[in-house]
Amino acid sequence: MTSLGKLFRTTAFKLALIYLAALTLASGAVIVYLSQNTASLLHEQVVETVDAEISGLAERYRTGGIRGLVATIDARARQPGASLYLVTDFAGNVLAGNVEGLGERVFSGESGELQRVSYAPFGGGAKREAFVRVFQLSGGFRLLVGRDLREHQFFRDLLSEAMRFWLFVIAALGLVTWVFVSRRVLKRIDAMSATGQRIMQGDLSERLPVDGSGDEFDRLAVSLNAMLERIEALMQGLKEVSDNIAHDLKTPLTRMRNRLEEAMRQGGEGAPSDDALSRTIEDCDGLIRTFDALLRIARIEAGSSDAALVDLDAGELVAEVAELYAPVVEDAGGSLTVEAASGLGLHGNRELLVQAVINLIENALKYGTPEGADPLKVTLAVARTGDEVRLSVRDHGPGIGEADRTRAVQRFVRLEASRNLPGSGLGLSLVNAVARLHGGRLVLEDAAPGLRAALELPLGKAKAGKQGNEGGVGDGG
Repeated sequence: MTSLGKLFRTTAFKLALIYLAALTLASGAVIVYLSQNTASLLHEQVVETVDAEISGLAERYRTGGIRGLVATIDARARQPGASLYLVTDFAGNVLAGNVEGLGERVFSGESGELQRVSYAPFGGGAKREAFVRVFQLSGGFRLLVGRDLREHQFFRDLLSEAMRFWLFVIAALGLVTWVFVSRRVLKRIDAMSATGQRIMQGDLSERLPVDGSGDEFDRLAVSLNAMLERIEALMQGLKEVSDNIAHDLKTPLTRMRNRLEEAMRQGGEGAPSDDALSRTIEDCDGLIRTFDALLRIARIEAGSSDAALVDLDAGELVAEVAELYAPVVEDAGGSLTVEAASGLGLHGNRELLVQAVINLIENALKYGTPEGADPLKVTLAVARTGDEVRLSVRDHGPGIGEADRTRAVQRFVRLEASRNLPGSGLGLSLVNAVARLHGGRLVLEDAAPGLRAALELPLGKAKAGKQGNEGGVGDGG
């Protein structure tokens, strides 16, 4: 996911977008309200001014007649201002005024009707807009009184400029929000996420970064760090208890086994207790293997494996395991097939990867026998899928139901079909722990028929040349 895509999905960006939208709508509503009310007020002022002018001129016409009206309009027309005047005779000749360029339709309307017209100032000039009233006077004379709308146009221009400025402000706020969210918020969230990933990989000593600003991220980080310290202490105590239990029980079991062997040697061959002693020794060996597996899983999950990670060739590793286990599979009446692509590198712990593959093969030997008379078939494969290397072991047995696959990798889980077979239920748990240590995963799939257990690990650089096999046979349960 790109940084821009992550930005769009963040809660901070969505909140900022909501705030900007709300601010824009509120400001737009205020501007529209002010413009409408101001325009209405200006219109009312124009009407009132025109009506007042008409009232005064009507009184002048009654007292001074047409001569007095013409003299008054001529005097007013010479004064600067927004008022418009025009007096014409019955033939349309201009007697006085400061307006020209009006069409005949202006004078054809009803007397006293308010009209919006275009006119030119007397003496020439650009066309303008105005509200006017035209009255028919006795004797065929006509009187026009109006008001120029330059104030209205100025107000509209002012609103347009304010709207453009506000759009610029909104764009600037959006840019500042993007910079703040992407550079500060996302950076801190990514740092917390990276720390969380390292913690999930087993490094419980990691802590979330605190920059000392005291903001909500700092408060969250401080609280989570306190929780992580508590979890680390609990996990350390649990690990110590588990290790102590395993070591304390493993030692007396080993001594018990040694004493049983000594008893068998002292009793001689064919003694009545030989069979019971042999079974007891086998049980001790099983318990010792169980404790060994538990200790190894604990060390792997804690990220404290003894061997270092090296570059190795996945095909060579699988070929060595196949060479070791092909006779074992043949002795069980089956066949082991290898399908390994060459040149696929892994960066990992060779001993643990060998142990994981061996555990998968032993699972196939125990539970992968087909129903009926078909022979056992085990396929060990290595392939590349994208940026991963896939190490898989397939059998042709009854497989594992989809509902049980998650449980199958848990410690000491024995499915119903395998309870009568030897094992402790730790084999797949160990494989799963090895996969997580290498940044991969264990996948159980239906092979139709059978089960395909696959280790999907990150692709690394292949190391030329073979290395010695350090792996051992672990518990395959």
